[in-house]
Amino acid sequence: MARLRAAGLLTVSLLALASVPASAQQAAAPGEEAENAPVAGASTPADEGNEIIVTGTRAEGRTRLDSASPVDVLSAASLQRQGTTELGAALAAVAPSIDFPRPAANDGTDAIRPATLRGLSPDQTLVLINGVRGHTSALLNTNGTVGRGSAAVDLNTIPVTALDRIEVLRDGASAQYGSDAIAGVVNLRLREAREGGGASVTYGFYNTQIDTARGSRHTNGEPTVTASLWQGIGFGSDGFLTLSGEYTKREPTNRADYDPRVTPSRITGRYGDPEVDQYSIFANAGTSLGETFQLYGWAGYQNRESESAAFPRLPGVTSGYSNAASIYPDGFLPLINSKSRDLNSAVGVKGEVGGWNLDLNVSYGRNKIEFRTRNSANFSYGAETPTDFYDGALVYDQWVAGLDVARSFDVFQSLNVAFGVEGRREGYKIEGGELASYGYPTPDYAGGAAPGAQGFGGFSPLNEIERSRRNGSIYADVEAQVTDKLLLGIAGRAEKYSDFGSTVNGKLSARYDVADWLALRGTASTGFRAPSLQQQYFTQIAQVVQNGVPVQTGTYPSVDPVARALGGLPLDAEKSTNLSAGFVVRAGGFDLTVDAYRIHIRDQIGLSENISAGTPGTPSYNPAVAELLPSGVQAARFFINGLASTTKGIDAVAHYRLRTAAAGSFDFTLAGNINDVKVTRVPTTTSTLNPAPTLFARTRILSLEEGTPREKVTGTIDWSLDQLGALARVTYYGDVTQPGTTEAADVHTGRHAITDLELRYQATKGAQFALGVNNLFDVYPDRIIPANNSTGVLGFPYYSPFGFNGRYLYARAGFNW
Repeated sequence: MARLRAAGLLTVSLLALASVPASAQQAAAPGEEAENAPVAGASTPADEGNEIIVTGTRAEGRTRLDSASPVDVLSAASLQRQGTTELGAALAAVAPSIDFPRPAANDGTDAIRPATLRGLSPDQTLVLINGVRGHTSALLNTNGTVGRGSAAVDLNTIPVTALDRIEVLRDGASAQYGSDAIAGVVNLRLREAREGGGASVTYGFYNTQIDTARGSRHTNGEPTVTASLWQGIGFGSDGFLTLSGEYTKREPTNRADYDPRVTPSRITGRYGDPEVDQYSIFANAGTSLGETFQLYGWAGYQNRESESAAFPRLPGVTSGYSNAASIYPDGFLPLINSKSRDLNSAVGVKGEVGGWNLDLNVSYGRNKIEFRTRNSANFSYGAETPTDFYDGALVYDQWVAGLDVARSFDVFQSLNVAFGVEGRREGYKIEGGELASYGYPTPDYAGGAAPGAQGFGGFSPLNEIERSRRNGSIYADVEAQVTDKLLLGIAGRAEKYSDFGSTVNGKLSARYDVADWLALRGTASTGFRAPSLQQQYFTQIAQVVQNGVPVQTGTYPSVDPVARALGGLPLDAEKSTNLSAGFVVRAGGFDLTVDAYRIHIRDQIGLSENISAGTPGTPSYNPAVAELLPSGVQAARFFINGLASTTKGIDAVAHYRLRTAAAGSFDFTLAGNINDVKVTRVPTTTSTLNPAPTLFARTRILSLEEGTPREKVTGTIDWSLDQLGALARVTYYGDVTQPGTTEAADVHTGRHAITDLELRYQATKGAQFALGVNNLFDVYPDRIIPANNSTGVLGFPYYSPFGFNGRYLYARAGFNW
C-alpha cells in the first residue's frame, strides 16, 4: 500500500506540474545567469533540455532529452547549493535514484562510504572521470552495512569544486563500457577553464534535539569547515589549465543512546560521522597539437584522515578486560583511524585521421588505506599492552589504456559508427601490521585472552598478499537516425579476464518521436560485473559485533581450505539482463521523462554468514565447524556466487522553467524513484559438513531487498532575480529495514520528509554569500528501541538514507573573479 500511495502521489504531482501552461514562460529576466541551475535533471535553465551529453551515446551532439536512455545532467551549481560538501551526499540529494547512507560503528566503511543506484550494490555502478574508467577503493565493505561485500569507487575523492557537471546514465551499459555498469554509469565531467576563478569557505554546525529511546539531549556544535579554490589559466591559442583545491575539517558527531550497563546511565559510545581532516587537489588541462589533434590530461590527489569509534569496552565484562584494568580502570573506547591516499591521473590525445575521430588515452589510479587502532588494548599482553597499534594497509591500483574510434556517415538521416579496444591491469595488496595489532606477546603464549587490538585487529603476515590480473576488451557501437523520427542503436562488447574467463554482452536501443512534444524510448541489454580482486583475495581475522558482542571472525578467500570446507568455490562474474521503456514530454519550458526498468541479476556475489560452531551441548552445535576453525577464531565467512535478484522500478523527472521580467526566474523540479528488489534465488551449500552451514540468512536477504528506500521523491524550487536567489527542497524517503537476527530485532527508519532551504547572493564576478539549513525541522529516522540496543551505542539505524545527525545550519562566503 505504501508503494501504491507513493506512486499515486508522484503521478498526481507530475500531472499537476505538467498542467502549468507553457505560455507562462516569459523572456529571461535582465541579469539572469546560466549558473542558476535546477537541482535535478538539467544543467542550466538556459539549456532547456538541450545539454549535450557524452554518456550513454558515442554520437556527437546528442542531448539529454534526445537520448534513447535516461540521462540526468547535474550541474556543479546544483551540487554546491546545499550544506554538505561531500560529493556522495550532494549527489544523493539531487538525484532521486541515488542513495548515500552514512554507516557508523562499521570500521573502515565509516570513512569510505559507498553510494548506490536503483537500490543495487555500490559496485554495480560504473564511475567514469571524463569518460575514462575510475578506480575503486582498496576498502572491502565486510560489515553489516548497505553494500556489504562490495568494493566501490569512493566518490568523495573528487572535490565538487573541480567539477563542471555530472552525467548519470540510469541504464545498463556493460555492452558500452564494460564491467560494473549493471545499474548505470556516473560520469564526472571536470571543469575546463582558461580564465577566471573562485574561492569559498563553508562553515556549518548542528543544532539538534537528540531524542533516543533512553533519554534526550541537545547539541549545538560539531562543526565542519570546507575551504575551496579554483583557477583557470590559459596558454597558447586554446590551451587551458584548471587548478582546483579543497580542504575539509569535520568534527565527529555522536548520536549514541545512554548505556544501561553502567550506573548512573550515561553515554559510553561514539556513534555518528567520523572525524575527518582531508585535502584534495586537482588539475585538468588540454591544448591543441597542430590543426587536427589535441592533448589532454588530468591529475588529482587526496589525503584523508578519518577517525571513528568501535563499541565501548567496559571494565569487568570478561576476564580479558581485567588484564588492562590498570590502564583503563573505567573501560575504554577504541578509536579506528584510517588514512586514505588516493590518486587519479590520465593523459590522452584525440583528433581526426581520414575522417575518423580517434581518442587514445592511458589512465592510472591508486588508493592506499592505512589503519591504526588507538586508545585500545591487546588483552593477551596484559598490563604491558600498547594502547596505539599500526594495523597494516590495503592497496589497490589500476592501469587502463583505451583507443576509441568513431565516424559519422551520411546514411539514413545520419549513421554513427564507433569501435575500440581497451586493456586494464589491476593490482591488490594487503600489508601486515605490527605484531601487537594482531598477535600474542610471545609465540608460545598460552594465557587464553584473544589476541589483537580491541576494536580493529591488524593484518598478520598470514594475511599479506599481492595479486594482479589483466583483461582486454573490444567493442562496437552503431547508432542510426533512420528517419527524423526513428533512432536505433546496437552495441556489443567482448572481454577476456586472466582469472575467471570471458564474457560477451550486447545492447539494443530505440527511440521514436511520435510528435515534436512526445517521444517513446526503450533499451534491452545484458551486463556483467567481474568479481573484484578485493572479493577474491581479502583475508583478515577481526572482531565483528553480533548482537552487541565482539566475535573473532575470519574472512577467507573462497578457495582457501577453510572456505572450501564450508562450501567456497572460485568466484565467477555476475550477469544481468536489463530492460527499460519510457517516454519524454517537452513543451516550452516544461519537460518530463518517465522510465520503467527491470534488472535481473544472476550469479550475484555475496558475503556469507559468519559461520560458527555454536555452543557445545546445544542442538545447533556443529563439531565439524569447531574442528575446522583455526585457534582463536570463533566464526568464518567467505564470498560465493549464486544469489539471484530482480529489481523493478520507475524513475520520473519533471522540470518547468518560469521566467518573468519583474519577479525573476523560477525553476520547479519534481523527481521520484519507486524501486522494488526481490531476491529470487539463494545458493545452497556445497559443503560436505554435517550439518551443512547456512550460507545466507534472512539478514542478508533483507539487506538486499529493503536496505534502500523503495520510494524517494524530491521537489525543488529554485528562484533567482539578478544576484539574489533562494532554493527550497523537500525530499520524501520511504521506509528502510536494517535487519536483525530475528524479525523482532529488525530496525526500521520509518517514512520521513527532509526540508532544506538556502538563501544566496551570487554575482557572476565578485562576492558570493549564502545562508542555509539542511533538515530544517530536525527530523530523525525512527529511533532504535531498548530491546534492540542492549549496549546503548546504536541510537538510530545507520541504514538511514538521510543519515541521523539532525538539523544542520551553514553559511558560505566566497568571491569569483
